[in-house]
Amino acid sequence: MTESVLQLRLSDAVATELLGRALARALPTVAVEPVACYLRGELGAGKTTCVRSLLRGLGVEGVVRSPTYTLVEIYAAGALTCVHVDLYRLSGAADLDDLGLREYWAPGHLLLVEWPERVGAALPPADLDLEIRHAEVGREASLRAGSALGSECLEKFRNDGSITPYLPNLT
Repeated sequence: MTESVLQLRLSDAVATELLGRALARALPTVAVEPVACYLRGELGAGKTTCVRSLLRGLGVEGVVRSPTYTLVEIYAAGALTCVHVDLYRLSGAADLDDLGLREYWAPGHLLLVEWPERVGAALPPADLDLEIRHAEVGREASLRAGSALGSECLEKFRNDGSITPYLPNLT
């Protein structure tokens, strides 16, 4: 197995969108087990932009809303049910039960969770963990595998030649 962490430099919002589309290509289109991707980063770092692009890459059409106020938005993408969650407004793990996420932690579901650190260890480990940070120019991102499935996705992402011209600092 190759290195389970990738460091990226994202020059602008277009590069963040390309990251999301590349992640969509790397994720399974049919999930025998639930797939979890956690997104971390300060406000305005690009987490929702990345998710919106990822969902578009999976074939989601129509409006893709930020779950900032609704907390959970659900989208159909072929055989996957994509659950986009924003935990920023939660005060801790006790609030998590009210969202009903347990029913989505099932085969055929892709969970895209922003601000997972708000609920501590109440969530299962992520298959993929993405952190986006503000940088002097653009953004920096770290993509880490947290499971065997995550390692497979990371390897597919790493071998996606279409992102190389747009993300030349991929290391």
